Amino acid sequence: MLKIKELTVKNFMSVGNAAQSINFADKNLVLVIGENMDLGGDDAGARNGTGKTTIINALSYVLFGEPLTQIRRDNLVNKTNEKGMLVSVKFLKNDIEYTIERGRKPQIFKFYANNIEQDFESNEAQGENRETQQEINSLLGMTHAMFKHICALNTYTLPFLATKQAEQREIIEQLLGITLLSQKADLLKEKMRVAKQHLTEEKYKIESKIASNEKIQESIESLKLRSSAWQTQKEQDITKFSEAISELEKVDIKAELDSHKRLQKHTEMQTAIRGLQKEKAYHEDALTKAENTVDKTKSDLNYTEQQKCPTCEQELNDEKHTHLVDNLKTQLTESTDYAVKLKSDLVKIQQGIDEVGDLGQIPDTYYDTMDEAYNHKGSLKDLKRQLDQTDKKDDPYAEQIQDLTKKAIQKIDYTKVNETEDLFRHQEFLYKLLTAKDSFVRTRIIEQNLTYLNQRLAFFLAKVKLPHTVVFQSDLSVRIEELGRELDFDNLSRGERNRLILSLSWAFRDVWESLYQQINLLFIDELVDAGMDLSGVESSMAVLKDMSRTQKKNIFLISHKDELVSRVNSVLKVVKENGFTNYANDVEIIV
Repeated sequence: MLKIKELTVKNFMSVGNAAQSINFADKNLVLVIGENMDLGGDDAGARNGTGKTTIINALSYVLFGEPLTQIRRDNLVNKTNEKGMLVSVKFLKNDIEYTIERGRKPQIFKFYANNIEQDFESNEAQGENRETQQEINSLLGMTHAMFKHICALNTYTLPFLATKQAEQREIIEQLLGITLLSQKADLLKEKMRVAKQHLTEEKYKIESKIASNEKIQESIESLKLRSSAWQTQKEQDITKFSEAISELEKVDIKAELDSHKRLQKHTEMQTAIRGLQKEKAYHEDALTKAENTVDKTKSDLNYTEQQKCPTCEQELNDEKHTHLVDNLKTQLTESTDYAVKLKSDLVKIQQGIDEVGDLGQIPDTYYDTMDEAYNHKGSLKDLKRQLDQTDKKDDPYAEQIQDLTKKAIQKIDYTKVNETEDLFRHQEFLYKLLTAKDSFVRTRIIEQNLTYLNQRLAFFLAKVKLPHTVVFQSDLSVRIEELGRELDFDNLSRGERNRLILSLSWAFRDVWESLYQQINLLFIDELVDAGMDLSGVESSMAVLKDMSRTQKKNIFLISHKDELVSRVNSVLKVVKENGFTNYANDVEIIV
């Protein structure tokens, strides 16, 4: 239960610097009447302008930050003192006592729970703070509009049925719990926003990983192509070296080298023989010439000895003849010696040729030269070394591919994405369930609570003796009928409208309390005595008496009618004197 206990007012409207307190609890049915001493008091029948409505304005202001009537906040400050306005209220809920303090000039907004100030900032403009006010509204369980229709009824508030249809629907949705669905939908919408944000973030992470993996995969594929090209080249090199080795190994290099050695010896001996044969031919030719010379010299000597010149055949004298013969003899001796020597040399030369003997067939070789044969051996050794080195080479790209695959490529885990997406879809389903007009949840709530509202409204209409039928339709519109004729709210008289306003308020209150929580306080400002006949007054007062007695409601009835004093449990006289209102000490208990 929500129990509003006490209101304290200072420098608020007609209340001055002397703080005034009103105890709401344990008062049953209270008549609030005024006495304006500045206008002559009771003797002059001065009831207006005393500050009766100030009570509900102050209560409205301290609870919700705005008055019940259309008064600017700055105009709420007492015009005489012009500062130090402060309103506080104490209320009880769930065995916790709460206190709200709200003021202007200076700006004040404080909220206490069991005398401990709640840690809300209060430095916003106008002394208001949204978070604090939301906390208060949550505790009260109602909006300011609902407060005006179920707790503070007055002639200044536009009647429910006189408001626009959209405003009516908003009130009824609040009353029936549809607004709770909307509030829950708003909370759910925020959760959906967070879930969607998380989903977007997780998808972005996944997409980033995929993009990164794709780039890495492209690098891997590029490396694989390079690796493949490298492997192909390696195989080609191995094949090339192997083929070259095989080709070289076709040659018996040892035999080849032996052949070249034999060929070299063969060549050397052949060269030597050729030299000897050349020398033999030279000596044979020289021998032939020497022998010819000997023969000619012998012939010349023989002829000369006959005293004839061997050339011109002239007779030679003795001296010439002797000289010529001596010369020819000398020449013959030299020629003969030379020929002998040549024959001796030819014998030696022939011996040398004979010693060489038959050279046989020229050795067959693969290479033309010994150097080429030796190069073959070196080439073969080098090729085998290159083949071995090539065969042992590791793929320079394999390690990079392995590292990129193991370390760089990120694992794609869709668990969070799937979970978040499932959560979002579930929230989306619930959101549609809460917000869709044709949702069975909304339909069920409306049907159930609307039936109860119409039942309570019919009950109170009967109590105040209003002959009209007033029913809320399934579309939340209101139908007013009298004797089968549909009427508008404006078609009713003032007294009929007030009876309907009271009945609606009481029905609203019953529905609200059945769904949320009970509240002890009810203000009715001039609705009972304004335009209502005696039957309406009596029937309305009977309802209020029963409500205060059976439901323990603290009902404050603001009126100008002194005759109502006999119909209430107590009277709160609001006195205005010297421009200031006083409540505190003017309560008269009527037994």
